[in-house]
Amino acid sequence: MDLTLIPHDDLAALTSWHARWAGLRVAVLGLGRTGFAVADTLVDLGVSALVVTESAPEAQASLLRAIGVPYVAADELPAAPGVPRPTLAEAGSAALADFGPELVIVSPGFAPTHPLLGWVADAGIPIWGDIELAWRLRDRLGTPAEWLTVTGTNGKTTTVQLTEHLLRSAGLRAAAVGNIGVPVLDAIVAPEPFDVLVVELSSHQLHYLPDTLTPHSSVCLNIAEDHLEWHGSLDAYIAAKGKVYANTRVACVYNRADPVTERLVEDAEVTEGARAIGFGLDSPGPSDFGIVDGILCDRAFGEDRHTTALELSTVAELAAVGLGAPHIVANVLAASALARAIGVPAASIHAALGSFRLDRHRIEPVASHADVHWVDDSKATNPHAADASLRAYPSVVWVVGGLLKGVELDELVQRHASRLRAAVVIGVERADVLRAFARHAPELPVFEVQAGDTGQVMPAVVERAAGVAIAGDTVLLAPAAASMDQFTDYSDRGRRFQAAVHEFYGR
Repeated sequence: MDLTLIPHDDLAALTSWHARWAGLRVAVLGLGRTGFAVADTLVDLGVSALVVTESAPEAQASLLRAIGVPYVAADELPAAPGVPRPTLAEAGSAALADFGPELVIVSPGFAPTHPLLGWVADAGIPIWGDIELAWRLRDRLGTPAEWLTVTGTNGKTTTVQLTEHLLRSAGLRAAAVGNIGVPVLDAIVAPEPFDVLVVELSSHQLHYLPDTLTPHSSVCLNIAEDHLEWHGSLDAYIAAKGKVYANTRVACVYNRADPVTERLVEDAEVTEGARAIGFGLDSPGPSDFGIVDGILCDRAFGEDRHTTALELSTVAELAAVGLGAPHIVANVLAASALARAIGVPAASIHAALGSFRLDRHRIEPVASHADVHWVDDSKATNPHAADASLRAYPSVVWVVGGLLKGVELDELVQRHASRLRAAVVIGVERADVLRAFARHAPELPVFEVQAGDTGQVMPAVVERAAGVAIAGDTVLLAPAAASMDQFTDYSDRGRRFQAAVHEFYGR
């Protein structure tokens, strides 16, 4: 195929896999899954790449060496005796100055306040994220897949997985990608093309995204305080989330119970003809998804949406397959709206919902003993997610704490104090959590598990929780905080909780 020859100082013209990328000098910041996917793709394009990262685990470093991409890792730099090791900003800026990049692609972990990004901005070098690169390259195998973009403070992964399941069940070639853990670039370079990509977008990814995407349909599920230490303010966080609706062509799906998401749709610059589609647990209007007498309904895409509704499922049917918690039902409605927007029949959605199962560590039942139920919702990594989880149970022994990411738990504790039997507090940032209980639930039994050996945290948690729980209680791991202070990630935290429960009961 003939290449479209363009000068490399015209990055705006690089809008196709088949454009002339070869010879472009691109620096990649970060070496997680996203960073490596970017570097690997750039090599395929013939780009001259350099990776700059805080650390380079041997497995990833060896892969970079195999594909011929040099890297600079701050933790590998030599330090003279008595002289501090250079910081990433110091070493990275020197490496970038020598390399002379025409473009920098930044991994989502780099906050906009990182001094290395300050150097890049001062040098006048354009900055993209991996999503921008993937969008420009999406025509590698011909007609690009449609993109359905999903964001929100909570429920993103469940909604993305649900949407993928609904699409695949209807016979579409679909993939769940993005912040869910599979880089979009991996789907772009897959050997067979997809019909639809369901793209989970974090606020970090959206921050670095210009108004170039034109997704088929999009959704912001909800908004609550999160990642404030990264964005700097709630307004900046909300502004990043709102980018998901920009240039949407068919359906902007929003949460009727969350006025912020509705405002984001109202303020968005969308493609002419795009519709606002609401979802919620109440009765739906003519452009909405909702619930009537326990029946999940579509009143947005039926032939006569003003007088009739299409049945998608029932709350009872969802509860029978573990999808009955209110916040999960809301995710089902949002996913159904995206699927219906792209043409999946209502009957197909009804059939597919019966075979969907939630991801691990999302309100996952662990065990029941003497009518005490143990539930792992380790994926509830912020107060908004923990709030939804707590609402699902009438009497709770709450396991809470970790890295708070700049948010407070006072409102959450106050709201749910009446349903709490006790609390077991974990994590290195326990002081703020304990103060919240002292202020808003001073009579509540609160047990503090000291930050020590990771392997001892959950056995201590289970012992304390079992000692206070009575018949009818749910011991709920819904930490409202990130996990990396004591655990590898939320999955590690959940696995250790489950193992400790089973060990406690001898099975």
